[in-house]
Amino acid sequence: MTGLLFPQPVAHRGLHDRTNGIIENSATAFEAAIVGNFAIECDLQLTSDGEVVVFHDDAPKRLLGLEGLVREIDAATLCATPLLQSSNHDCPLPFAEFLTLVKGRTLLQIELKRQRNAEATHALASAAALRLESYAGPATVESFDPELITLVRECGFDGPRGIITYDYANTDSHLSLSDQERYNLRHLLHWHQTQFDFISCEKSALTLPALNFWRELGKPITSWTIRNKAEAEAVKSLCDQIVFEGFPP
Repeated sequence: MTGLLFPQPVAHRGLHDRTNGIIENSATAFEAAIVGNFAIECDLQLTSDGEVVVFHDDAPKRLLGLEGLVREIDAATLCATPLLQSSNHDCPLPFAEFLTLVKGRTLLQIELKRQRNAEATHALASAAALRLESYAGPATVESFDPELITLVRECGFDGPRGIITYDYANTDSHLSLSDQERYNLRHLLHWHQTQFDFISCEKSALTLPALNFWRELGKPITSWTIRNKAEAEAVKSLCDQIVFEGFPP
């Protein structure tokens, strides 16, 4: 199930374990992944002052206890607020600090989070590409948004880029997307625009015809989010690597 692009299992948001005080997308979780010889998946968001930070949610309430949205908070405030239940009092990391921490010791699978408008989308792609320009370690970039993985290439990132996908069957979760947009995303019909290098697919959607088509053409597939050994076994023949959390693969 391994591939040349993703030779190691990928720790989803680092090797986190809240019950032991290791919080997702934290320095402690990233160090634990490196020690465990895993690749790292992480998420990038933009703050109110245009800085790129390693953070998953649009709203900081769940992880930091702060009200509002990440895009409404400046980087200094966000990155000085401890993650809730962190034993080491970790705070969110600026992307530049994260890259310094990892320093090429493992592969990165970096997700650019979908943004609210075209201006913010371009700002995130540009800032991420700029930071990665001087990074010497192995790194990939991915997004649910075809525009982001197109823009990050146009902004200078020349490493592997991936599209994140799933079946887009639940219309309630995608009220802002038309039926045609969901169809295009489900069947990866943006290839002419994105020319993605790999696919990151939700585990229940791995049998979609588009996934079979592109895998036969040599596009690596990672599967998320795998949470136990039974799930890992179930997807073994359908993907090239797993993105996991909550168990040792």
